[in-house]
Amino acid sequence: MTSNKNLLIFILMVGVFGILNTEMGFIGILPYISERYDVTIVHAGLLISLFALGVAIAGPTMPLIFSRFNRKHVMILVLGLFTVCNVISIFAKDFDLLLAVRVLPAFFHPVYCSMAFTVAAMVVGVKEAPKAVAKINVGVAAGMVVGVPISNFLAERISLTASMTFFALVTFVALLATILYVPSMPVKKVMSYGSQLKILHKKVLWASIVAVIFLDGSIFGVFNYAAEYLAKVSMVAPTSVSAMLFVFGVCNIFGSMLAGNLLTIQPMATVKFFPFVLAAVYVAFFNEPNFYLLTALIILWGILAGIAANIYQFWIFRAAPEAPDFANGIFLTSANLGCMAGTAFSGLFIDGFGTPYVIFGGIIFAICSAVVVWTQSARRELNPLAR
Repeated sequence: MTSNKNLLIFILMVGVFGILNTEMGFIGILPYISERYDVTIVHAGLLISLFALGVAIAGPTMPLIFSRFNRKHVMILVLGLFTVCNVISIFAKDFDLLLAVRVLPAFFHPVYCSMAFTVAAMVVGVKEAPKAVAKINVGVAAGMVVGVPISNFLAERISLTASMTFFALVTFVALLATILYVPSMPVKKVMSYGSQLKILHKKVLWASIVAVIFLDGSIFGVFNYAAEYLAKVSMVAPTSVSAMLFVFGVCNIFGSMLAGNLLTIQPMATVKFFPFVLAAVYVAFFNEPNFYLLTALIILWGILAGIAANIYQFWIFRAAPEAPDFANGIFLTSANLGCMAGTAFSGLFIDGFGTPYVIFGGIIFAICSAVVVWTQSARRELNPLAR
């Protein structure tokens, strides 16, 4: 039975990797798309921004709509859609068609990912749920950080077609594994849409959403400018910048694995003290460390980013466990909103004071998340051990 659970979680992890790889992998091939379709790099960037917008819009709604259907059937539907759209992308001759088959599956992204978190937690039980969810987040982290260099490498060394074929192959493998090895999972207790929407009346949920927006904004508000910061402020060579970002990604995966144990053993302490550790890392960056200390900070920051991804899901899910699919959809939307808010806020510091001060955006957002978390913890509204 244990092996069956592990196989199911592994398939979910591969599926999440395929979907996140489809989303983020395009970052690594934008210049090649710009050249093939004769569009500006900014116009090509719509493939990224509109996909993210679709995820943010669909996050709270699509998981809710599909929450009453057999989970295996929904997984097959989503992975099948991603595979078909990825195949069409390989042969698309027109940029508008490419954009259309990019945006369509984006609305189903939250359906699969939220369901993956729910199923992983469900099959292992409450006590081991953080560890199972952490494994799904490994797929998320790998899709976000490994997909970019792989897609770039394939486009550079072989062709853009080879890179896009990689996206289709990963989702197809996940689809085939789901059809063959995932058991039928009908929803035993169908919750009405109205009963799930009732969680929106919970103040504790809204506090969790705000905390996640601030915390995710703290991570990505700085990370999205990391390449520029390392090159212009830390004076790191271009080849070393790429290497450091890759190290960040690998450490992100390790952080996701570590988070499962931390959130199982000491959940409240992990969440409450995390923002302060993150802020301390940013302060260390601002003190212009030497190359070796800078590398150590990149490693630590990558681990923290992996832990943070698990904290987002844990914090919102624990605020509304009675509607898991809907809660996980809200988590995905909150994280996307945090990314957009953090990027915009940190960008203000760059425009106003210069690139070195992007760090202050991360510090302020980390402190804001700490204020929300500690306020709610003091009221014992978010403490899962008190339920």
